[in-house]
Amino acid sequence: MDPSLAEFAAEIRRPEPEIDLSRAALLIARAEYPDLDLRRYLLQLQELADGASSEEWAGSPLKRLHRLRRFLFEEQRFRGNDAEYYDPQNSFLNDVLDRRLGIPITLSLVFMEVGRRLALPVEGIGLPGHFIVGFEAGEERILLDPFNGGAILTPEGCQAVVSRVIGRPVTLEPGHFLPVTKRQLLSRMLTNLKAAYFKREDWEKALRILDRLLVLDPDAPGEERDRGLVFAKLGKFRAAIALWERYLRREPEGPDAQSVRENLRQVRHALAALN
Repeated sequence: MDPSLAEFAAEIRRPEPEIDLSRAALLIARAEYPDLDLRRYLLQLQELADGASSEEWAGSPLKRLHRLRRFLFEEQRFRGNDAEYYDPQNSFLNDVLDRRLGIPITLSLVFMEVGRRLALPVEGIGLPGHFIVGFEAGEERILLDPFNGGAILTPEGCQAVVSRVIGRPVTLEPGHFLPVTKRQLLSRMLTNLKAAYFKREDWEKALRILDRLLVLDPDAPGEERDRGLVFAKLGKFRAAIALWERYLRREPEGPDAQSVRENLRQVRHALAALN
């Protein structure tokens, strides 16, 4: 196991409350930047917290939440990267901190982790196709959209955003607004990265991300199936065959079982041609 993968595994195997979310996110970035200085970026998060609380910080938790929102999105100019949404840099916390650009989940992560340093318990909410944050203010729950400048959303507004992102009308249920766990957030970050590398056909980097997804969930058949695809793209046919055969033993009637069997047939044919 490479050192950055081992470090990530050690972090996420802690009990859920003890996982350092910002550190785990930076360890994901070490898949791309092996020599990344974690301490530098953890210090940046603390400096953001110090800056947000340096003035206008007195008052109710709700007032402090809005101060943090103004600080990050108006003063520090964190913003969503509409122009290059699928750029992998949008998924690396260090790049998001350096460039002030990100996608919904990484901008939400910044908001959550700066808030945590200020004793503001901001929760991540993984809507279909979009990611926002929530904050309990007494009996009121505030929903914010970090990708869109920290805009305040109603549940109906969330539904409109999700419908626009997905491209069809979507009805959100109460379960969609439940806070995600740290592991769920990290898994979603990795899934975004995997999709970005698949889109670019950057198979070596995709493999590193799949390794981390399988550390998070060693029993995920879909990730094993996709790892087989990456091995096939890299010409590692025997490894691909082994993974796909195992996948079909586990999911013989899965919705994509037929396509996996066809991939298996083609790879076996390619392997036979090499002998």
